[in-house]
Amino acid sequence: MKKSAALLAIVALAATPVLAAQQGGFVDPNAPAAQTKAGGFQADKASVVTVKQAEEMKDDSWITVRGTLEKQIGDEDYQFRDSTGTMKVEIDHKRWNGQTVSPKDQVELTGELDKDFNSIELDVKQVRKLP
Repeated sequence: MKKSAALLAIVALAATPVLAAQQGGFVDPNAPAAQTKAGGFQADKASVVTVKQAEEMKDDSWITVRGTLEKQIGDEDYQFRDSTGTMKVEIDHKRWNGQTVSPKDQVELTGELDKDFNSIELDVKQVRKLP
């Protein structure tokens, strides 16, 4: 029993450097560094729409809008405005990611469109303050 435990320990110690080793291949020192992104949703640039266009879209569509947050109208509800109109947006506290936004700031909001009989709302999943 002691022999098998000792053998198992030796095999585990010998295999650790092999598992940690980098995969082989050519590394070009002049190549640009690879950019890695953290996981998550990223909207296609083609999905940027206006408030007016969003009014014509189907319920549960994923969209991105650009404009300003005019005012807070509830705990997590805000009035969003772009050049074509206004809509209500719901932004959960965790979606701010430490960003501070004022009515003067341009923002990009990505989320799921929630349409009822006579109202439209965007359930925001990502807030990005534009430069």
